[in-house]
Amino acid sequence: MDIRIGCCGFPVAREKYYKHFSVVELQQTFYQLPRLETAIKWRKEAPPEFEFTLKAWQLITHPPESPTYRRLNQAIPEKKRKNYGFFKPTEEVFSAWKETKDIAEALNAKVIVFQCPASFRPTEKNKQNLERFLSFIDRMDFYLVWEPRGLWQKEEIKALCKNLSIIHCVDPFKDDSLYGEIVYFRLHGIGGYRYKYTEEDLKALLGKVRQERAFDYVMFNNVYMFEDACRFRFLI
Repeated sequence: MDIRIGCCGFPVAREKYYKHFSVVELQQTFYQLPRLETAIKWRKEAPPEFEFTLKAWQLITHPPESPTYRRLNQAIPEKKRKNYGFFKPTEEVFSAWKETKDIAEALNAKVIVFQCPASFRPTEKNKQNLERFLSFIDRMDFYLVWEPRGLWQKEEIKALCKNLSIIHCVDPFKDDSLYGEIVYFRLHGIGGYRYKYTEEDLKALLGKVRQERAFDYVMFNNVYMFEDACRFRFLI
């Protein structure tokens, strides 16, 4: 069983991080994509076996009303605001995917995470947009990971993931992973970002890893992510 443990973002200097873990989930790519030259630099400076995963650019998943757009380093024209987010079949969303894909290729990444806001509800329109988007794009050999939030029913999630060949991403202390040839866990802290996982929590987490899958990603995304990830790695 291959358990790939890491953090969502670099909580310490990259050089130090590389000495402890073999994978990181890039967060910067969600807020604002780096320049292609920067991504190439990151790939070259990391150990050859080190793996990057990344969050897809928010222009694909989130509408401009999202507070996360405050960290976007470009202006969204008022007349085009309706064209962004929620996987809409627009030139703007598909362009954002192409740029996300280019960065993923430069990093030699295998996994791209689409984290959706709770406002992306299970309406027929949103489902259609998701299906059209995933049917149109060039997936290449990426594992496409979807983290829905809000009022989605388990049956809806499983059916969409199966029909669209995408991976269901969850916090394992909140939900079960419903579909995918790999498991991708994102741990946001029990009750909030400032939570520190106990030894009992980490033992329970180990029991949640799916041994029948080829490999599992366990990515910590809390204040104590570096320490907690180190402790979980030691436990394994």
